[in-house]
Amino acid sequence: MSYKSEAAEKDAQTAYIEKLVSVNRIAKVVKGGKRFSFSALVVIGDGRGRVGFGSGKAREVPDAVKKASERARRQMIRVPLRESRTIHHDVTGHFGAGRVVLRAAPAGTGIIAGGAMRAVFESLGVQDLVSKCIGSANPHNMVRSTFCALRAMASPKLIANKRGKRVGEIASRREYAQSAGR
Repeated sequence: MSYKSEAAEKDAQTAYIEKLVSVNRIAKVVKGGKRFSFSALVVIGDGRGRVGFGSGKAREVPDAVKKASERARRQMIRVPLRESRTIHHDVTGHFGAGRVVLRAAPAGTGIIAGGAMRAVFESLGVQDLVSKCIGSANPHNMVRSTFCALRAMASPKLIANKRGKRVGEIASRREYAQSAGR
């Protein structure tokens, strides 16, 4: 590997926003006592509509975080954003006992979300969003149910292409005019 490609690889890695959501200590009881290991949940995004999450487990916290970060980079998804600041429509998602409701918000609202969901939205690059978690508040369930909701997200352009119509026919005129800046 040449020096130039190593530098390019480092720049690509530093462009990501990495958030550590949770760290858990796990104790395994063995003959001589307890053997401790750590699990980490990490969310990574580029701040422009791509985000991923991963979990890792190791004997030391930094190793667990590194494993989780590598898994998160491999599982990144692209989410369509409206005006690069919020989601296109309201959506719900669930995983296990965790359920989330995500709602688009007007400019200036900010991110109204709990800890695990906030990490996902900050990494994604969302600026205005209202969310509510219903049921389990377990960070793993919250992150997975948030990703379930984000995967269900569709832009008007995508829907128009599927239906063979123009965007103006799909979206209401007022909404379409506001997004065009008229």
